[in-house]
Amino acid sequence: MPVEPAGAVLEHHAVAVRDGKIEAVLPAAGAAARFPGYAARDLPDHVLIPGLVNAHTHAAMTLLRGLADDLPLLRWLQEHIWPAEARHASADFVRDGTLIACAEMLRGGITCFNDMYFFPEAAFEAARAAGMRSVHGIIVFEFASTYGAGPAEYLQKGLALRDRCRNEPLASFCLAPHAPYTVSDATFRQVAALAAELDLPVHTHLHETREEIERSVAEHGVRPLERMRRLGLVGPGLIAVHAVHLQPEEIALLARHGSSVVHCPSSNLKLASGFCPVDALLKANINVALGTDGAASNNRLDLFQELRGAALLAKAVANDAQALPAHAALHAATLAGARALGLEALAGSIVPGKAADLVAVDMSAPELAPCYDPVSHLVYAAGRENVSHVWVGGNELLRERNLLGTAFSGLDTRRDLWQNLLRPQSIDT
Repeated sequence: MPVEPAGAVLEHHAVAVRDGKIEAVLPAAGAAARFPGYAARDLPDHVLIPGLVNAHTHAAMTLLRGLADDLPLLRWLQEHIWPAEARHASADFVRDGTLIACAEMLRGGITCFNDMYFFPEAAFEAARAAGMRSVHGIIVFEFASTYGAGPAEYLQKGLALRDRCRNEPLASFCLAPHAPYTVSDATFRQVAALAAELDLPVHTHLHETREEIERSVAEHGVRPLERMRRLGLVGPGLIAVHAVHLQPEEIALLARHGSSVVHCPSSNLKLASGFCPVDALLKANINVALGTDGAASNNRLDLFQELRGAALLAKAVANDAQALPAHAALHAATLAGARALGLEALAGSIVPGKAADLVAVDMSAPELAPCYDPVSHLVYAAGRENVSHVWVGGNELLRERNLLGTAFSGLDTRRDLWQNLLRPQSIDT
């Protein structure tokens, strides 16, 4: 399932990989003759898809999974998550939490993730050790944290990390102002200037809840998206996460400026944030990607779950069974995410010249039989448990459902230590 061209399904085909890149896509019968001496991996009863792109997550928050469930967003943040982070967030916390996230994501066919969290250098180290492709947010907000004293320090640290690591082949960076309700006009203007100067995407939570919008109107006189437009942040580099509560003119604004939306269906449902108008966004030709959000608000880093959830919700919201069909859902989980992150030339589809970020899904399980349409099965019936092999840049990271390499050794022990430290009774709320 190459994703490009749209809707294509190539039966009995092969992918030739050399030096970490896709060299050719061709019928399997002629592959051995054309590429003699290449090692062969035969996977009957499998489908090969591009690596899934998790376009929005807070990877280290795996360590907060299940800490405070069944609460609305602001209460969840203010009474539980922010106090826990104030007490425990550190480079070690982020490194270990991100490694756990990488293990989970790789086992579910995710080869690239877009992260927004404190201590991005520690997340970068974890992703590099795991061998994953990653995009690291230069996070900024107004209040102090264990990571920094305020916006100036956050930006200084994040930009220094980008300067040191900008040539890493598997990593890239974006500016990540947390949300309109945590970022001032002055900071947003600085972010806009940096985005233009450095040609970086701007990744932010936007229009996630009605309360966020009401607060913006009360404090700034306009809704958050209009405020951001006035501050110069709405453009092709904007990655608007959630975008649940949008008026028709706001959808038109995002379309006119070529902005991207990251849809996080499970998180939106769990926090009762609302229903993203995915069908209306797609009809306006807006690039819609998929994200898991963090494990603390999902509670899975599982894009197969998001694929199915997004497709089903789009139909219910639009009252149209043809909204977000299976091929479009797969596009959202792959090429649309790569496009939002500025990685379209590198990832998101199985095309010669792109990186060999590939995922094999075993379709031989009884729960997947019979199979009349493999793309439909991938979206509506398969799950991350059916992922058997994963490659990133041609490097095999998952084989027969087993993680390879040494990055995750000893992680179980560190996970248990963090669990003991983070028990709810030990957190001041």
